Amino acid sequence: MPKKISTDSAPAAIGPYSQALVSGNLVFVSGQLPIDPKTGEMPADISAQVKNSLKNIQSIVEASGSSLTKVLKVSIFLTDLANFQTANEVYATFFKEPYPARSTVQISALPKGALVEIDAIAEI
Repeated sequence: MPKKISTDSAPAAIGPYSQALVSGNLVFVSGQLPIDPKTGEMPADISAQVKNSLKNIQSIVEASGSSLTKVLKVSIFLTDLANFQTANEVYATFFKEPYPARSTVQISALPKGALVEIDAIAEI
């Protein structure tokens, strides 16, 4: 049975899902919007949004007993691929070589009008 991970250092789920689940030696982090868990607010610019989403991922991964250095796979969902370079620049401040495997896709919309959502899989 998977173990549920929940932390106040990341926004609460806005639907019927867990922030993350641990199964075996892996933690599966749900998509994180760029919501500040303390204020419930979301910044307007893409750079700050990517940073917030990655900080939320980091908080959840650490709550599971892991760290960003153990992230294996990341998926980035952008509402505009014109923001790809900016997302890469912010992403590179959170992850180092060897970088996690990654997918980046453009989608039509995200909850709450977010410009980005990011999920991750990490080893414990």
